[in-house]
Amino acid sequence: MGNSFGHSFVVTTYGESHGAAVGVVIDGIPARLPIDLHEIQTELDRRRPGQSRLVTQRDEADAVEILSGVHEGRSTGAPLAMIVRNADQRSGAYDHLKDLYRPSHADFTYDAKYGLRTWQGGGRSSARETIGRVAAGAVAVRLLREVAAASGVSAPEIVSWVDQVQDVKADVDAATVGRADIELDPTRCPDPGAAEIMTSRIEQARKDGDSLGGIVRTVVRNVPVGLGEPVFDRLEADLAKAMMSLPATKGFEIGSGFAAATMTGRTHNDPFVPGPDGQPTTSTNNSGGVQGGITNGAPLAFRTVFKPTATISSAQSTVSTSGEAVTLEAKGRHDPCVLPRAVPMVDAMVAIVLADHTIRQHRNSLLG
Repeated sequence: MGNSFGHSFVVTTYGESHGAAVGVVIDGIPARLPIDLHEIQTELDRRRPGQSRLVTQRDEADAVEILSGVHEGRSTGAPLAMIVRNADQRSGAYDHLKDLYRPSHADFTYDAKYGLRTWQGGGRSSARETIGRVAAGAVAVRLLREVAAASGVSAPEIVSWVDQVQDVKADVDAATVGRADIELDPTRCPDPGAAEIMTSRIEQARKDGDSLGGIVRTVVRNVPVGLGEPVFDRLEADLAKAMMSLPATKGFEIGSGFAAATMTGRTHNDPFVPGPDGQPTTSTNNSGGVQGGITNGAPLAFRTVFKPTATISSAQSTVSTSGEAVTLEAKGRHDPCVLPRAVPMVDAMVAIVLADHTIRQHRNSLLG
């Protein structure tokens, strides 16, 4: 059942890139949660195609409709279903791909697994599938806010940004950067100097018929202690699965990540110190906010790697569905770099993971 994610806050996406619509069904939302269509639409607008010259120019409004699960602005406790209707598919632009396999795309593997594939735009493997995730993420954010307000604490603040494109690295203060800083530039890189170079690189890649990859960095502040379900549903394990389920992801690391391999216990351990609220805190955060699979109250800190977009217009060697060696020069509208639009996708999946674990954690307080 690979189209659903979560245990208590269950997100199921549906639809294909060039089908009639895409959308999501969310099960497990507590009754009476305020559901604000404007909040959901705002997040969808952040991942919408055509928002700048750096992304695919597919012209979609991505207007969301709620089909069920809401009455007078609040969740009913039933599954919440949302739909976004596709309007600018132009499936004919993909006719030349009907009998070819795009290198490093899902064309061959889907065909081999299912015995057929939706070659127009990529079907379920298209990033258009993530519309449902982003819509669900907006609902998850609202849930986290309401739970925090009921407890008299600050809600988790999820902040992701483009930290690297190709070899261009940003210099960003992870402790202070906010959503407003990130949204100032179409690259979603809050370092103006790096953003300018990234823009130039992405535009050149488009002109060259090529594409670029990079890294999205994420911090989550105000994370409550205790989220995570050892052993198989450790919080970092669910975050890793959430990130690696996104299209074009190739790597995930939390805290010190792969650099931990070069460190010693003395340099890697996060010393505990008394916190301002009487609870222990740490003076460093090599753990990335998770120890033993459970949040320790420090900010979550992780990075997600995205590969260069697989579909490019440069000539590439491939084979046809009949096994003949051919040369492909792909046409159609594609992101020369997925990073700017990946940011809201990452934010959404983080919110979904946290909402799921927040509901699961409340079981532990049933007996006081």
